[in-house]
Amino acid sequence: MTRVLVAARGAAARARLEAVVAGAPALRLVPALPGVPVARQLDELRPDLVLLDLEGERLETVLGGPWGAGRAALIVLAEEPRRVVADERLGRGPIRAVLPRDATAGELLAAVDAVAAGLVVLHPDALRRAPRPVRAEPDPAQPLTGREVEVLGMLAEGLGNKAIASRLGISTHTAKFHVASILSKLGAGSRTEAVTIGMRRGLVAI
Repeated sequence: MTRVLVAARGAAARARLEAVVAGAPALRLVPALPGVPVARQLDELRPDLVLLDLEGERLETVLGGPWGAGRAALIVLAEEPRRVVADERLGRGPIRAVLPRDATAGELLAAVDAVAAGLVVLHPDALRRAPRPVRAEPDPAQPLTGREVEVLGMLAEGLGNKAIASRLGISTHTAKFHVASILSKLGAGSRTEAVTIGMRRGLVAI
């Protein structure tokens, strides 16, 4: 079973999310520790996944500490998902899904299943409305190579350069080179945006 911790300061939001988790046979609700920052609860409770309701607050404030490698995956519910999607940590940190705060129970459970399977989930509204900085258009004459498409798929899994290098049997330097080339060819400003563009172009399987 997937152990899920619900982190929400609002009583109504917490109760709703806990009810969704408790009603799913494949999930086990991990009781939260009141008043303890989310980042500190991980070491004691060791959930597999965290449902985090931002409720208009900044992510750093709610987490209350660093989120080291190997910790639980994070599903963020936000008033403005596009702002979280634009954050570069989506490609490097623990965030594996971004949903609106009014996401339905079905959407929440689908996101939990997808994240548990190692996928990254972005709500359609966030994808359509995410602001993009003005930059030069990518050169269509420079398609991704087969290896770059493979690396892009690993970025979608949330893997860092070291993990990519280990899986492919290459050096970390080479992995960094592939990532930089992908961002350049796609005209992306971050790993997250590269994955988003890749999804739109059919380069990343969902």
